[in-house]
Amino acid sequence: MRVLILGGTGDAAELMARVSNITGIEAIASLAGRTRKPTLPSGKVRVGGFGGVSGLVEYLRQLQVDVLIDATHPFAQQISENAARAAQEASIPRLMLIRRPWERVSGDRWLEVESNIAAASVLENQAKRVFLTVGRQELSAFAYLQNIWFLMRMIDPPDADALVPPGMILCDRGPFALEDEKQILIQHNIDTIVSKNSGGDATYPKIIAARELGIQVVMVNRPAVPPGEQVADVDSAVKWLLEKIVNGQ
Repeated sequence: MRVLILGGTGDAAELMARVSNITGIEAIASLAGRTRKPTLPSGKVRVGGFGGVSGLVEYLRQLQVDVLIDATHPFAQQISENAARAAQEASIPRLMLIRRPWERVSGDRWLEVESNIAAASVLENQAKRVFLTVGRQELSAFAYLQNIWFLMRMIDPPDADALVPPGMILCDRGPFALEDEKQILIQHNIDTIVSKNSGGDATYPKIIAARELGIQVVMVNRPAVPPGEQVADVDSAVKWLLEKIVNGQ
């Protein structure tokens, strides 16, 4: 069985490592290439886009892929939609591995919004110093807020011609430790965090730190995912694949 794993998350890398050790499965991981120096999973890896649905369908057919697993970031809406359409056109099974979103608990001061544009609107006249953790490709939505200071954390720096709000760029890659996150918030006198609800453990410490320090979090909710089978963890994805082998797909 040949399996294509659309990756870009820690879950995808873990799945690739697990699947590569299963007899009877040849796994290929595909990364979009948005991160300049991505952490490459073990095994066979390709980097770059497919050229839309038609390009992905051609790739699936050319390599005779039997199963497609979408383990992309919860906010990678376009590639997930493309994967759904391509799997249907290629007539192959598709699974979405989508980690559970964070849930508000006692002590959290969350304001939930549906987009980065809505998050920026919320900040007007309410925030002065913001910890912005939505990624370098989303900065332009906040660039007009010239009266707010932003600490902007991302893996890679923004392009030279990118629209960026005033403040400071911090390039770093998770996982992050709770005490370090608290120190950042205190050191920079942060009054608001803007975060996507990515789920997972790697960046959750900032949410705990905000809770413990009484800092507001503007939480951007996830976009809708296309219909189809989905699981929330790697173990369940491996089990699903093994069942496909047993049942001959």
